Amino acid sequence: MEKKKCIGVDIGGTSVKLGLFETDGTLIFKWEVPTRKEEGGRYILEDVAESIRHVLIEREIRTDEIAGAGMGVPGPVMPDGYVEVCVNLGWRDLNPQKVLSDLLGGIPVKSGNDANVAALGEMWQGGGMGYTDIVMVTLGTGVGGGVIIDEKIIAGKHGLAGEIGHIHVRDEETEHCNCGGVGCLEQVASATGIAREARRKMASTDTPSALRKFGNDVTAKDVLDEAKNGDALALEVVETVGRYLGLVLAQLAMTVDPQMFVIGGGVSKAGQFLIDVIDKYYRHFTPISENKAVIGLAKLGNDAGIYGAARLVLD
Repeated sequence: MEKKKCIGVDIGGTSVKLGLFETDGTLIFKWEVPTRKEEGGRYILEDVAESIRHVLIEREIRTDEIAGAGMGVPGPVMPDGYVEVCVNLGWRDLNPQKVLSDLLGGIPVKSGNDANVAALGEMWQGGGMGYTDIVMVTLGTGVGGGVIIDEKIIAGKHGLAGEIGHIHVRDEETEHCNCGGVGCLEQVASATGIAREARRKMASTDTPSALRKFGNDVTAKDVLDEAKNGDALALEVVETVGRYLGLVLAQLAMTVDPQMFVIGGGVSKAGQFLIDVIDKYYRHFTPISENKAVIGLAKLGNDAGIYGAARLVLD
């Protein structure tokens, strides 16, 4: 096994990221192909297989030197790899891991939901390295997550495990979330949610603020940058975001008790400043024990998916 290599495939809505790895987690080479979504996404796996074959030939690697390929898919994946529907890709009623394995001459292929797979990558070679039990929270356009216990993805019986963004946190919310729910964490703590929170704050108060120069075009980055500069209104927004995140992490700590919460996604670029706010509320909501999960930053960025996908094959 030591001499073998593995491949990680992270299928996104605009591009597919791929990586060739040693089985110890060393990334040898990474590349991308565009995601062709026309005709129900029927070309995606063919393009992936062709590009893998091309890279192996170029690097003079035989297929019997490949331990397997792993794949992160943007949607719910059943334990046998079956995907009922993948809205972003146009897939319906498909087993992509079986299809890709056939296209690659039968090499083993394993797959999982992309957020769960990214969490596995962070555990293996990223912010959660050295731990076996982590929960990853991704703060991007939405709020995603992944639960890893004993180095295994916990997807749940219906693929809902790790849907951290859709935990209800706010009773007084009136607008609906994309999921159809009301008062979801994603509505406050995603990049979109933070910007919305700032617009609401500006509209409901006359407090002078550096955020007002951005008006309705204010972004989560603006809010976090101005909060770091000490802007009172921006700080209020960050406190609100940190409070709800701290609350949800406390609830998760009491449910799965991981060793670490790994915070990733675009919003996490705010760094330790944001972690400190979340941690303050997390501690406030978990007075039961000092001995609990730590909170830290993800380290692999957009490569978490290919790392985690490669790691899927090694079980």
